[in-house]
Amino acid sequence: MLFDRIAIIGIGLIGSSIAHAVRAQGLARHIAIADASEAHRSEAAALKLGDSVHGDAAEAAQDADLVMLCVPLGANAAVARHIAPALKAGAILSDVGSCKQAVIRDVAPHLPAGVHLVPGHPVAGTEHSGPKAGFAALFQNRWCILTPEAGTDAEAVEKMKAFWGAFGSKVELMEPRHHDLVLAITSHVPHLIAYNIVGTADDLEAVTESEVIKYSAGGFRDFTRIAASDPTMWRDVFLNNKEAVLEMLGRFTEDLIALQRSIRWGEGEQLFNLFTRTRTIRRAIIDAGQETAAPDFGRSAQGGVTEPVKPKAD
Repeated sequence: MLFDRIAIIGIGLIGSSIAHAVRAQGLARHIAIADASEAHRSEAAALKLGDSVHGDAAEAAQDADLVMLCVPLGANAAVARHIAPALKAGAILSDVGSCKQAVIRDVAPHLPAGVHLVPGHPVAGTEHSGPKAGFAALFQNRWCILTPEAGTDAEAVEKMKAFWGAFGSKVELMEPRHHDLVLAITSHVPHLIAYNIVGTADDLEAVTESEVIKYSAGGFRDFTRIAASDPTMWRDVFLNNKEAVLEMLGRFTEDLIALQRSIRWGEGEQLFNLFTRTRTIRRAIIDAGQETAAPDFGRSAQGGVTEPVKPKAD
């Protein structure tokens, strides 16, 4: 048991999956859950995700050894400010957001002395949201990146490594700015492209809605899965990681123009070489265990490359 009391602030997909995994692995005596949504609190209570469910995040954080912020990035500052008086000395505060510089900027100034900030990002998820979407195996065989600032309490960092490692995650430490740059190209820009291409298809008057749905068994179907992700979360991602996203978009645009030129001038060899290189990357991702060729993409509780997390033996 790593912690006596864990508080999970925000009980969407990631928060509920953490609750499931903490329970399955016996990592805490008490799981306190807080959410601003009454509907989410009711669902969390019905699913028995926590030992206590609170409408006030500060109540959940009271006496907690670990507080996990699982709220949209834009809410971090307000939540941190609100719960700060309830945080006890020696407590660890972490999060699950995909922009780490913004978390440090918005959260660190509000924390009292003796509270250790260890930002984190589990690189896992589905297009579904809400308390019912979570499952314990979500983090198994996935990466979790921790981005503590220099001088962060070493014991707190080790505890968070053990926390995510108990879920079956592969844990890596990374500098916050570097994290944001890497995730801009591996996650943020792909989501932006998906949102844009689905929006473009919707705007095309020559293509009726029925035709879009009818012929979506190929690439467009896969784009719509990504574009179905939580709009509040992704709005905040782009607003809080805009420098890295804009830099990656600039490079992507340059490459797209080169690809456009190859198509225009019939440069088949260049197209073939690009497609061969990207196919190799896809196979490498599957070989690394970060994806599966299964129809459900390995992102459901029932299918994919992971097995359900088994409770620890007594």
